Amino acid sequence: MQITDAIADMLTRIRNAGRAGHASCDIPASNLKRAIADILVAEGYLEKVTFKKDQHQGVLTVTLRYKGQKPVITGIRRVSKPGLRVYADLDTLPRVLGGLGIAIISTSQGLKTDKQARQAGVGGEVLAYVW
Repeated sequence: MQITDAIADMLTRIRNAGRAGHASCDIPASNLKRAIADILVAEGYLEKVTFKKDQHQGVLTVTLRYKGQKPVITGIRRVSKPGLRVYADLDTLPRVLGGLGIAIISTSQGLKTDKQARQAGVGGEVLAYVW
């Protein structure tokens, strides 16, 4: 099956696994997906991410984090899509829920959260919101 938006597929798998109460979910791997997952681990939204090599591209196993019975990720949304890219410069970087959530930004210096991008003084493509 051909997936046109691999990042949206990754975010949907994480969202669905959290709503279903699963401990982890498997995602076809890529360097971009691995970087997004690493940001989510660093920000405390995911427990851990492991990479398993297979015959094709590999698999990322994402372990979800829960607070009691509820997942830590209460919302996750794709912003920039293949049909409509969304860019933000330093002055217009979004604040998710007034700073309680994060925006994942693809900058010229790599993937960063909105806070890291402000500190570095760069803008870029807004990939996703997580809260």
